[in-house]
Amino acid sequence: MKLLAFSDLHVDVDQAKSLVAASKDADVVVGVGDFASVHSGLEATIGALRSIAKPTVVVPGNNETEEALRGACDGWDNALVLHGEGAEIDGVSFFGLGAGVPVTPWDWSFDLTEEEAAQRLAGCPEDCVLAVHSPPRGHVDVSSRGEHLGSVAVLDAIVTKRPRLALCGHIHEAWGQRSMIGPTEIVNLGPAGDVFEV
Repeated sequence: MKLLAFSDLHVDVDQAKSLVAASKDADVVVGVGDFASVHSGLEATIGALRSIAKPTVVVPGNNETEEALRGACDGWDNALVLHGEGAEIDGVSFFGLGAGVPVTPWDWSFDLTEEEAAQRLAGCPEDCVLAVHSPPRGHVDVSSRGEHLGSVAVLDAIVTKRPRLALCGHIHEAWGQRSMIGPTEIVNLGPAGDVFEV
């Protein structure tokens, strides 16, 4: 299965259109959050992505809520909004968790505590494709100030469930970076998009 995956479009409609064109060569598309910017522009970004004809897994970022993303995707038959839940596509398991984890310093942000994230990740199956907005702590998560901003709950889920691939975003300074936890490759995607074989 060929995946096209991306994160953090932040209302870049032109890039969204580029991803639509690239999706023609993929089997499944995965978008791991921040379609909006501070809860603005979500409909425009999802509107640009709606013409993707392939199954598309999306998780909310911290710039849009789960409820808003579900509303924006209403009527887009190919979209699967996953937030603390999974789905199977052509024999491959996917599991998604959105939001900022741990809680960010911004009062407008859609966040989860580490405890809330751990509860929602409990149902993650082994050997799935894990689509999370926030990176695991200590991997592809370093800010411009050199701080590790990733999630312990996401790290623990990867260590215990050993997903075949973990896709994230959120920390812009780490876009394009890759890391390994045991057999699992972790990729901080960014808006350019990347292609994976799973």
